[in-house]
Amino acid sequence: MTKDTQQWFASWFDTNFYHILYKDRDHKEAQIFMDNLSEYLNLPEGGTVLDLACGKGRHSVYLNGLGYNVTGVDLSENSIAYAKQFENDTLHFEVHDMCKPYHKQFDAVFNLFTSFGYFENEDDNLKTIEAIKSNLNAQGFGVIDFMNSNFVIEHLVEQDTKTVEGIDFHMKRQVIDGYIIKTISFNHDNEDFTYNERVRAFTLSDFEALFEKAGVYLLDVFGDYKLRRFDSKTSERLIMIFK
Repeated sequence: MTKDTQQWFASWFDTNFYHILYKDRDHKEAQIFMDNLSEYLNLPEGGTVLDLACGKGRHSVYLNGLGYNVTGVDLSENSIAYAKQFENDTLHFEVHDMCKPYHKQFDAVFNLFTSFGYFENEDDNLKTIEAIKSNLNAQGFGVIDFMNSNFVIEHLVEQDTKTVEGIDFHMKRQVIDGYIIKTISFNHDNEDFTYNERVRAFTLSDFEALFEKAGVYLLDVFGDYKLRRFDSKTSERLIMIFK
């Protein structure tokens, strides 16, 4: 069976297989990033944060533990259903399309772990940044944590296999028409599956053009989760602070 729809993320992110494949993501690294980022932004005590495309809520939960009032939103109903077990008076999760403004404003809006550039419609990239802008209060900061496309393309592993929970995930990667495409194939219970991850290879200059169109101002750029200076050739991440 092949799952290869126009909005690939709507189907792939909502499967258990997605969460199995990526179950070993580095939580410690994510926590270090949140510590550094919240300190850099100097968010107010009890400040409000919108975690945009929050997945199963790992960043949201940790930020809430730091004392912030956090709302996590994601298009995946399964991810939000999972995250809701962590809810409390200052932590909430909701299914929401990040192309559209949320109904509140926040001290910060975070879009983390390359949760951008998925859209088939190019206009949705700009709409997302405009939505972030509308969800920031007068003192608020927007943050997009994206891959450094130049670095990723330069170090692209064309194919490999990762075995998790007895499933052999065969992955092939290629760059086509400005998109980094990962094809993931595997067999489970004698049924074949294929999913594609397709992310626009945005560079800093691409984001700067989107920011200008959206009327937001780029304040700072970092190249890793320790908030070190961005280098287009050597940095693994592209972390942008704007308002």
